[in-house]
Amino acid sequence: MSTPPLPPASDADLDVLRSQLGRVPRGVIGIAARCICGNPTVVATSPRLDDGSPFPTFYYLTHPAATAAMSVLEAGHVMKEFSDQLGGDDDLRAAYQAAHEAYLRDRAVYGEPEEIAGISAGGMPTRVKCLHALAGHSLAAGPGVNPIGDLALARGTWSPERCECETPGAGG
Repeated sequence: MSTPPLPPASDADLDVLRSQLGRVPRGVIGIAARCICGNPTVVATSPRLDDGSPFPTFYYLTHPAATAAMSVLEAGHVMKEFSDQLGGDDDLRAAYQAAHEAYLRDRAVYGEPEEIAGISAGGMPTRVKCLHALAGHSLAAGPGVNPIGDLALARGTWSPERCECETPGAGG
């Protein structure tokens, strides 16, 4: 389970992130979750980027295999299924609301830009919009914090229990 404050990303982490994303990562605060080999899986991103832009997605999924698995689920319309579950289950809705609040608390440690006040990620707290963001939150915060992220990880083909990295471990 990883919640702020996070140690800063190492140069090796930044190199792996560059490889994973195919670009220079922006606003990296630290690594919020790692593959079992030590590579970054989820990066924590500053709520305000260096260019001044607000950035609400604090937990950003970077691992290519995890990202691909969430894309497959999204393409298979799993978000609608999860949204329907959310609409019909008071306990799930309450847990999702709590996940939204936890996300905001984690991000607030690093600033609270007025432009994104009350906005978390992935459609929280009322809808399911981005499984990548929700799975990233689940991986960073640990099981039981984000119920929709947990469902997405359970349904996907990728598992944090096995390494599928193309880049040698950064160590951690």
